[in-house]
Amino acid sequence: MASPILPGSGLGSGLDIGAIVTALVDADKAPKQTQIDTATKANTLKISGIGSLKSALTAFQTAMTNLSSKTNPAFAGFTATSSNTNLSATADSSAVSGSYNVVVTQLATGSKIASASFAGGASSAIPSGTLKISQNGTDYNVDIPANSTLQTTRDAINKAQGANGISANIVTDASGASRLVISSNKTGEGSDLSVSGIAGLEIDGTKSLGSSPAAGAAGAVNGVAQNAKISIDGLEVSSKSNTVTGAISGLTLNLTTVSSVSGGVATPTVVGVDANTKGLQTSIQAFVDAYNTLKTTIDTLSKATPDADGKLTVQAAFTGDAMPRSLIADVRAELTNTGAGGPLAVLSQLGVMTDRNTGNLTFDTSAFTKTMAQPGMTGQVQQLFTGTDDTNGLLARMSKAVDPYLKPAAGDITGTGLLDQRMAILTKNTKNLTEQQLALDLRVANLTKTLTAKYNAMDLLVGQMKATASSITSFFTSLNAQQSAK
Repeated sequence: MASPILPGSGLGSGLDIGAIVTALVDADKAPKQTQIDTATKANTLKISGIGSLKSALTAFQTAMTNLSSKTNPAFAGFTATSSNTNLSATADSSAVSGSYNVVVTQLATGSKIASASFAGGASSAIPSGTLKISQNGTDYNVDIPANSTLQTTRDAINKAQGANGISANIVTDASGASRLVISSNKTGEGSDLSVSGIAGLEIDGTKSLGSSPAAGAAGAVNGVAQNAKISIDGLEVSSKSNTVTGAISGLTLNLTTVSSVSGGVATPTVVGVDANTKGLQTSIQAFVDAYNTLKTTIDTLSKATPDADGKLTVQAAFTGDAMPRSLIADVRAELTNTGAGGPLAVLSQLGVMTDRNTGNLTFDTSAFTKTMAQPGMTGQVQQLFTGTDDTNGLLARMSKAVDPYLKPAAGDITGTGLLDQRMAILTKNTKNLTEQQLALDLRVANLTKTLTAKYNAMDLLVGQMKATASSITSFFTSLNAQQSAK
């Protein structure tokens, strides 16, 4: 907006009207402008602080999640190795160091069945009704509407039973005849499928279809479902799944292919189990580092610091705010809370202590090594950090401690965590401060216009008075001159 203040001195009064109006307006504006500027600076600092704290908490939770990964466990008390790619092995906290010769003679398979062939291909008409797919004594029903085809029947099965691990597809041979093929992701003996309820789609999954089935034949493809069969140090073991648990205490075997045979003798895979002391030390250090990074971030966002001269105090985003203190207290409480139990109950037994000056964690590897020299301690370390279920391990509890700040609590109608709630308030404050600034700018403009008009009117009046005074003076001067001439 162009300023209504005219530059220079008033023609009538000789006063600097522009300077006078500016001084008066600035004096009126200063208190409110200072208030807005101070509030805006503090609000902006808090918004930045919320973003930094949220980022730090997310990184902390990610670290806890990665350390507690089940697919790549960082706190495995034991490491299991396999000499062959036909199987892999993982160990839990109850494992025992040792070596085992494993031979895989048969993999577990699921049921796959095929209907009789339909000469009309995928567009063959299918009668309406309820298709019943049975497995392990459980019936899964699929409604087949009128005017259905083999293709729409396939789609109906996938939509209705996909969540139960049952899927369907169509296989068409060179003559154009098609079969409906139904399979299950459940493996092991007794998991054979059977289908009934729709004429033309009757399938008995306990009968093999064979390698060259007749057009009217229906049944199991590549044989019926079977168990996995392995031998462990010569002892025969059968499993309904290719993930074999419990056969060796503390070990899970994941079977992928059968063992190779040379000279009529199967080649065993050597599965070894060893204590994971070095891996645990690395993981504990990673845990300590993740905690200290979060603690340092919270300290930086909370503590006021001196300025460059070391005199004035520069406020941080959360100086005087109770939320960061509450947050770190919630996280720190889990360091001493009882979790899964067991002889290893506190971190200090592993050499993890709290620095009395900084509050950060320290890790004494010498104390850790001494503790690990005791029999069975690697499994106890795993139990301490990962727990006996998904909730009682230290990693899960530490992650859950920051959940209220990142995620909405159960029944919270806001649907946001504490940090997002705080951010919403700060965003509202930003909008309010912007409105206050606009209102102040409008007031300043109006006041400037009003004062300028008043001072210009005063200047005009002074000019008129000066002109009148000059006229009167001239009149009397002329009159005196006339009288003197007489």
